[in-house]
Amino acid sequence: MTSNLPSLLIPDTALSVGGLTAYIQALLEQDKQLQQVWITGEVSSATRYRSGLFFTLQDPDAQASISCVVWTNQLGRLATLPIQGEQLIILGRLHVHPQRGTYQLIVWQALPAGEGLRALRYRQLRKRLEIEGLFAPERKRPLPAHPKTIAVVTSPQAAAWGDIQRTLKRRYPGIHVLFSPALVQGEQAPASIVQAIQRVKRDRRAEVLILSRGGGQLKIWPALTMSALSGRSLNALSQLSQVLDTSGMSL
Repeated sequence: MTSNLPSLLIPDTALSVGGLTAYIQALLEQDKQLQQVWITGEVSSATRYRSGLFFTLQDPDAQASISCVVWTNQLGRLATLPIQGEQLIILGRLHVHPQRGTYQLIVWQALPAGEGLRALRYRQLRKRLEIEGLFAPERKRPLPAHPKTIAVVTSPQAAAWGDIQRTLKRRYPGIHVLFSPALVQGEQAPASIVQAIQRVKRDRRAEVLILSRGGGQLKIWPALTMSALSGRSLNALSQLSQVLDTSGMSL
């Protein structure tokens, strides 16, 4: 029956299993993009052994998964430990096991995804600012009792901006208000807020700055304000959900 097959289907030589595996290993392990790759997924299983932590990272939507390992000497350097059910962002390199004909991700770092990642970035930012001394008590000053000029950083469309205008007009009718518009929602908000504060710093007339938005997480405001106001003698007041926070972000 084989005599009826075209000659082109019968090779003179064939790769050995070891040869094919070595070829695949070279393709994967020598690929620069796979020598340091970030991937994201859900931890579907995790088991700790003396040699390290072995877990599976899966993508339920694509019905795909990859085996991962963090060696014991690397575990203490992870930002977060892989736990079943957690969404993670993983940094590692691809490694082929010729004996099993499988590949595995050797993990160097694991970061929480989603809200967890934002919380981690906030903690890192706050730690950096603390090291720079921006939260030192001696840098803080009391807010002036009767400022002549106040700057407001918020969105022109924010309800908080209207509330601030009405409150200042009612309580301090003679006060001079400088408005520096900024985005206060979304991924572009941090950069926009910093730019708006920088405008106030360059203007140099304001004695107090109000940073305001209508909602969201309060804890991001001190870090953003401290970073943007660094090096300028300017008092800052943060407002969130129309509730004033007088924690004294004063530089």
